[in-house]
This record gives sequence, C-alpha cells and structure tokens, in this order.
Amino acid sequence: MNPFFSKDIDARARRLLRTLISQYLSDGEPVGSRTLAKSSGLEVSPATIRNIMADLEEAGLVASPHTSAGRIPTPRGLRLFVDSLLELKPLPRDDMARLQGSLPPHQTTTRDLLGNVSNLLSAMTHFAGVVTVPRQGDFPLRHIDFVSLPDARVLVILVFSDNQVQNRVVQLSRPIDGSELEQAANYLNTHFAGFRLADIRAHLAAELREAGGELNRLLASAVELATASFGDHDADDVLVSGQTNLMGYSELADIDRLRDLFDAFQQKRELLQLMENCVKAPGVRLFIGEESGFSALDGCSIVTATYGTPGRMLGAIGVIGPTRMAYERVIPVVQATAGLLSDALNRAAATS
Repeated sequence: MNPFFSKDIDARARRLLRTLISQYLSDGEPVGSRTLAKSSGLEVSPATIRNIMADLEEAGLVASPHTSAGRIPTPRGLRLFVDSLLELKPLPRDDMARLQGSLPPHQTTTRDLLGNVSNLLSAMTHFAGVVTVPRQGDFPLRHIDFVSLPDARVLVILVFSDNQVQNRVVQLSRPIDGSELEQAANYLNTHFAGFRLADIRAHLAAELREAGGELNRLLASAVELATASFGDHDADDVLVSGQTNLMGYSELADIDRLRDLFDAFQQKRELLQLMENCVKAPGVRLFIGEESGFSALDGCSIVTATYGTPGRMLGAIGVIGPTRMAYERVIPVVQATAGLLSDALNRAAATS
C-alpha cells in the first residue's frame, strides 16, 4: 500500500492536501504553491511545499493539468480526502427544515413521494437527483377486487398500503363466474390484508395442501387467481431529476461525455444496476470517477443512501454530479433525505 494512504501520513502533507482539495472544490482551478503557502497556515517555504506536492503527485493523489499551472486532486486523492481528511457535520438546521418542509405531509402514493424526493435532491444540490422505485410487491396488500371479463380473463384491482392502485388483466385456465370471484376476493381480503404478495402465495399454497371439500374448492380458485395476479408485473425503475444541471459544469461540458452521460440516464440499465448494488449495502456510499464501474460516469461522483421500512430495504436515493462537489454538504443532504423518506414510509405503513 502506498504510504500516503496509511494513517501515518505526514501531518504537513495531510494539511496541504486538505487545503488543496478544499480550494479546488471551492473554485475549480488548479492550486499553486503560493496559494497553498498562504492558505494552509504552515510556516514552511514555497520550496518545501513544492517538494511535498511532488511527493503527493508521485503517490497519485494530485496531478498537474498543465506545466506550472498548479495541481488538482485526482480521484484517488479525493477518495483519501473523503475517507480520512473530511470532517462531516450534521446538516444545518435551515437545510433540514427545508427538506422537511418540502416533503408532502400527506402522502398520495409512494411513487409520487419518490418523484418529490428526486426533485428535492436536485434542487438542494444543483446536481442530478436519482431514486430507485421499489417493486410494488414490497408493500403489503390493503385490498383486492376481481372483475370477470370475456374469454376466461379477469381484471384484478390491487390496492397497496402505500395507496398505489394497480389494475392487472390476467388470463386463467378456465372461466370463473362472478360469485366465485367475489368469494375468492372476500377470502383474500379477510385473511391476507396486510401481507405482501409473495407471502400470500406461500400461505395459500400451504393451506390448499391441508384443506379439503368446499374449502379446497374455494382455495383452489384463490390460489389460481393469486398465482396469476401476484406475478412479477413490475419493471425496475429509477427516477432522475435535474440532469440538465450537469451541463453547467465545465468538467462535464465535453459533448461526447455529456452524450454518454445522458444516454446512461435515458437507458437507466447501468444506473439501476449501480443503485441496486447500493441497496445490498445499507447506509451511505460514495463512488468517485471510475469507482462506479461504468464508463459513462467516470467523470462523476455519486453519493447514495438506502431507504426502507423496519427490517426491509426498499431502495436507494442519490445525487450524481462532477467529482468537484462539496462532499461535506452533499453527503449530509443525501443521508438526511434518505432518513426523512424512510420516516414518511414508516408513518404511511403505521396508518394503513
């Protein structure tokens, strides 16, 4: 391991690196030795600073974009800065109040709430806000109705605990008349309201194996309807807001880079994969440059945090911006927003 990544990094080098990165994140310009000498507060000569900068450059933590133009941090240097040199503080009270005031007090549907969160992240950071949409099967069922259609088809009306309503048309192996559909709906609503779809299927299958006679016939209809209705009808999705904000940053202004970036936002496949990986590791995560593993995001940093209900992660939210972002502000914004989103979902679950 490079010595500059150890905890024993020279105190002067740490201070100069922190000063250089803070200055660069503030104004986006390469930082020269004279500026470092004035800003760092160290009683060292410009020659000593140049020597330390040469060592940091050799370690891959800073780079010189042009001859005699000063230095900028590399993604490797930014990673060291965030991991060991950055002092994160709680979100200021005014920002927290703005977040709380911007989330609707009375949720309509989870998707509407997530769209609001995506817009809010973009507005708070001036970057792109991203939020993954959980599958509807992650939410407990509140109510179900069946409506008979021609040719052994049935319209299924599902109402979930997050107030989302889904209409699904399913094809059955045989026609089921209206009275049998009503009995099946009543049975499901009586015994399984508050359960998730996958759990309902499992319970029904177990009960069918143990039941007999008239109950067996009713359960057989309920199982067939549940199997057809509760399949995986949801497509993975991610909501993105504020993509055009990124056009205002010189680091991302290259036409080819912007094209690749906006293609990634449009296609969503790679973005979804990245965000879904974040859901598997609860908490805040940060990807700088090529750490994301996707070339379209090489010039970007992504800050994510997970959200969910007790014992169940539902998705991730995040911010995508240039690597030159104010990490000490963006990270607390994302973390606090994820917490408020989880609180809103928990309140909705408690009142459903």
